[in-house]
Amino acid sequence: QVQLVESGGGLVQPGGSLTLSCVASGFTFDNYLMSWYRQAPGKEREFIASIISTGGIMDYADSVKGRFTISRDNAKNTLYLQMDSLKSEDTAVYYCNVVLEGKVADTADIYWGQGTQVSVSS
Repeated sequence: QVQLVESGGGLVQPGGSLTLSCVASGFTFDNYLMSWYRQAPGKEREFIASIISTGGIMDYADSVKGRFTISRDNAKNTLYLQMDSLKSEDTAVYYCNVVLEGKVADTADIYWGQGTQVSVSS
């Protein structure tokens, strides 16, 4: 079974830093693009960052570009999100994501972790 388990969230002051981790299992981790999303109360889940299977190409939402860094350690089946210069608007539940081939041809299965809370407040 596919599992994604996030950790590392917490309470931090504006301008502070946190590192999130996502440990993956149940699929061949180094074959797939991995992503981070976040969801604030009352808002839709939004894309934050993604990284290709080998870790050489990353993509970021404009809202976090220059402040967040996505990375992966394929030997540990782990995805990371380094968050620096945090702002109050970064407060949200952060989710790890992977899209795998579906059981039916030309479909896909989307998997999410349980989420980890990040709260930025003075």
